[in-house]
Amino acid sequence: MSTLSDLLNAQNQLSEKDIEWIHRVHGDGQLLADLASADIVIWGRTSDESFRAVGHVRPSGAATLFYRDIVGDRVRPQWQSQVRQAFSTGEIVDSSSPEWFEETPTRVKAVPIVRRDDDGSAVLGVITRHTNLSEVRAPSRQQLTFDECANAIFGMIATGDYPDEASPMGPRRGAPRAADGLIRLDVDGVVTFASPNGLSAFNRIGFVDELEGETLSDVARQIMPPERDASADEASLPVLLTGRTPWRADIEARGVTVALRIIPLRRDRKRIGAVVLCRDVSELRNQEQELLTKDATIREIHHRVKNNLQTVASLLRIQARRTSSEEARESLLQAMQRVAAIAVVHDTLSEGLSQKADFDEVFSRVLRLVAEVAAAQNTVAHTRKTGTFGTLPSEYANPLALALTEVVTNAVEHGLAGREGQVEIVADRDDEELRVRVRDSGSGLPEGKVGRGLGTQIVRTLVEGELSGTIEWRSIGDDDPEFHGGTEVAIDIPLRWVK
Repeated sequence: MSTLSDLLNAQNQLSEKDIEWIHRVHGDGQLLADLASADIVIWGRTSDESFRAVGHVRPSGAATLFYRDIVGDRVRPQWQSQVRQAFSTGEIVDSSSPEWFEETPTRVKAVPIVRRDDDGSAVLGVITRHTNLSEVRAPSRQQLTFDECANAIFGMIATGDYPDEASPMGPRRGAPRAADGLIRLDVDGVVTFASPNGLSAFNRIGFVDELEGETLSDVARQIMPPERDASADEASLPVLLTGRTPWRADIEARGVTVALRIIPLRRDRKRIGAVVLCRDVSELRNQEQELLTKDATIREIHHRVKNNLQTVASLLRIQARRTSSEEARESLLQAMQRVAAIAVVHDTLSEGLSQKADFDEVFSRVLRLVAEVAAAQNTVAHTRKTGTFGTLPSEYANPLALALTEVVTNAVEHGLAGREGQVEIVADRDDEELRVRVRDSGSGLPEGKVGRGLGTQIVRTLVEGELSGTIEWRSIGDDDPEFHGGTEVAIDIPLRWVK
């Protein structure tokens, strides 16, 4: 299924700002569908001056007309003249009589999507509102208010006044919908209508009277606890609830959190009131707080593990310095490097909210550890990395960091062995596989065979056992003059587990 951006870019007629504007309109498609109790379809103009559906939203509280997805389809002949007229004139075009769609009577309204800027205004596409007339009953007061709000917003879309560029982008988790609770304000911020769910939301945070006839900003002042210091958002909330500014905020009282979204309404560029959507999100906010607490705890654990590993690495370094046996000293230093490589991963994980590590950052720090090895061996190693590892889950970052530490350290210690040379690390990643190549310009594999030491066993266990990958050592031939005679280690790791 193509995305909205894919479909709009394929037409090659809109700028990035135009596409972003349509995205903002589409982002409120569910609100429009619920207020209008109708299917909402967004049409983009094609190069042959026809129209193609680029977005479709079904209503939550009414029957849909379109049981099959129509995104990507061309406009149907019975709607084409109406859509074309709305696009060419920049005016809302309503159907003059009911139309039939698959044996269902419908009413179609075509609304131009207009964007204004310093150079004037332009029609970017068309929204059609498809109302199922077979579902129409005697409208309640709530339905009439919802329909009035829908018509007001459609009118603002047709004049370029909606969506408001000052409005925060993207819904916060738990953003209210029309059915969650809707309050209509007049131009003075007085409540002219409150849906039952909207009234219940305010009752739960401490307002026990009827909302209609009350000034919503005064209601907020009564509800907000005076004994505690208000945050910047809370302090400005009564001002926001006058309905003059588009905004999203939470109001908290009596252990209950209600999410609010304020949508100013305008006609002929003059404010005529506002819509306030509200929803009780107490449970969601509690869950978010619990997740933040758990994230902080996990980060603290990673930080402490890193500190403990660094302590172990320091103890191994001290022990190595006090050891008279050269073989024992080398073994201790190798153990120190392995512990330090694991500590680097935990240090990276302790700095972010995600349990994934930016492995490019991890590996750059691993290379600094290798530089220390080279200095201790009187070796000059010129290392360079090309390509990108990307982000890896923590359970794979640790074994890969340890495996690459072993491979690069071997290239320095045994490949270059007391002389100057090159070590190149190439990372190549796609959706299916991570491919890493470590090449050195050293002395090559002894007798052309891979050793059987502890380092080789560790690398094989990590790559083949923990990462389900493959590893291969090979000598570099004449086709690579820079690394001729050296060794290349090829590691391939499947990325099926990366989400």
